[in-house]
Amino acid sequence: MRIHHLNCGSLRTIPLLGEERLTGAAAGQLATVCHCLLIETDSDGLVLVDTGLGTADRHDPEGALGAEWVAYAQPARRPEESALRQITHLGYAPRDVRHIVLTHLHRDHTGGLPDFPAARVHVHPAEYSAVTDSADPHHQHSLDRFMPAHRAHGPLLTPAVAEEGARWFGFPGVARPQGLACELLLVPLPGHSAGHSGVAVRDDAGRWLLHAGDAYMYHAEIEQTPPLPHPAFAPIQDESQTDTEARVATRDRLHILRRDHGDQVTVFSAHDPWELARFATPTGA
Repeated sequence: MRIHHLNCGSLRTIPLLGEERLTGAAAGQLATVCHCLLIETDSDGLVLVDTGLGTADRHDPEGALGAEWVAYAQPARRPEESALRQITHLGYAPRDVRHIVLTHLHRDHTGGLPDFPAARVHVHPAEYSAVTDSADPHHQHSLDRFMPAHRAHGPLLTPAVAEEGARWFGFPGVARPQGLACELLLVPLPGHSAGHSGVAVRDDAGRWLLHAGDAYMYHAEIEQTPPLPHPAFAPIQDESQTDTEARVATRDRLHILRRDHGDQVTVFSAHDPWELARFATPTGA
């Protein structure tokens, strides 16, 4: 198995706050990223974890993503950053992406779905319910953030299967995507969206990577005590979250996970450019 860390969408530039210089990361200001994973497997073809912004998002940002969001996020219109372009650069075809696993169904995580219409799209059961069941208490909130341009093609949205009593490093409610042989789990990280989850994948060396999505947005939130949030991200978190108390509790659990199990798990989020810089090369065998 080979795991690639991709930036599938540069967004507004933000400054590094005053903490210590990070190994492999530039000081000063960097563009916010859409950190995605591309996993090459023998049994499941290509597996994409989150999709960032797609090709159509770059052609018509306001139409696909919404004018207000574009004005704030300032997405770069670089077609070479799309998952589609990066995957074809590696010598693959779009049909080789057989599975897409999403942390949640917000626009900066789903933009690439139309580029891979044949892929099965896996989400946590709670996220699936929120966008498909009109009786779900978070239905309208969730549907408003799953953009029409990203679902017009009818993606093969599939709920993962929750395993009774299953836990991952103490995190409950773990679900397993259907039809995947590789070791990959959806780990509930509640608060940001109705069914927001991290995606945990075990590499060939036996270590876990946890893509924490938007459970936090800046590394100092889980690396420092007390947590240091970034003011540039605060408006996004406040506007999009479903439960502030749950989100803060999730952030604190990730801090403990990193502190107590950092030798077994590497945690990273979706938008922190300094975290992405730590993964300079693909990992895996």
